[in-house]
Amino acid sequence: MRIGLLGTGPWAQMAHAPALAAHPQLDLTGVWGRRPDAAKELAGLHGARAYDDVDALLADVDAVAVALPPGVQADLAVRAARAGRHLLLDKPLAATVREARAVAEAAREAQVASVVFFTTRFQPAAATWITEQAAEEGWFTARAQWLGSVFSGGDSPFAHSPWRREKGALWDVGPHALSVLLPVLGDAVRVAAAAYGPGDTAHLVVEHDGGAFSSVTLSLTAPPAAAGAEVELRGSAGVARLPSGGDGPVPALSRAADALLAAARTGRPHPCDAAFGLRVTEILAEAEGLLNTDEG
Repeated sequence: MRIGLLGTGPWAQMAHAPALAAHPQLDLTGVWGRRPDAAKELAGLHGARAYDDVDALLADVDAVAVALPPGVQADLAVRAARAGRHLLLDKPLAATVREARAVAEAAREAQVASVVFFTTRFQPAAATWITEQAAEEGWFTARAQWLGSVFSGGDSPFAHSPWRREKGALWDVGPHALSVLLPVLGDAVRVAAAAYGPGDTAHLVVEHDGGAFSSVTLSLTAPPAAAGAEVELRGSAGVARLPSGGDGPVPALSRAADALLAAARTGRPHPCDAAFGLRVTEILAEAEGLLNTDEG
């Protein structure tokens, strides 16, 4: 499958380009970015062609991988889907529900495959754990903490990301937490409570249609020593905790590419497709509305 990469920032450099270029069933055909010099440099490192025009790249590929801010990603994903190109997208799918719905509808109408790269869902131990816990009944409550130090550690390549500065942990790491909780506990019926503080830290309580409630704490301003991700479930089956660690973003992205290839080949939607990305966006937007109301 010929695939093009849209984006040249840190995530494209450290995850997308290496994974796509090394994948045995993909041909990294070209790179486009909002900074042509960066596109030329990144493409050169991985034996691809730099494109100045998005439509020219779309004409030469079968699929695109997007490593761009959500507001930029959404418009380009719609454009690519309408051109008949399969979509390997980043989280969050979009910055608004309207934009996310446009992506999901474009993918459905064009009948192209889509996979949203929720990193944890493509780590083998975590994926197995999610499947096992989803098969259990009687979950009573869950606690999720996704704490990063992007804005407090001083050396993160994402520290000056404008969209992260604007949207905060809710939109950056919130999708990761929801991508684990929803397949186990069921869809969110409502976000029952929310509050900010300290920094961009967001506290949510989610009611799930399976009957359980989850409390979620998200932050990009945690002290480096306190950073980390945890999910704990409690119910009639006992206590279950999400396995920690993984083998890094490049192997995980390679598995996401495997999932896209399989969805394109079989026509069967992947659980992390654009429709799921839309649902996560809807929940984030609901929570954001509550947070902003509470802050006011």
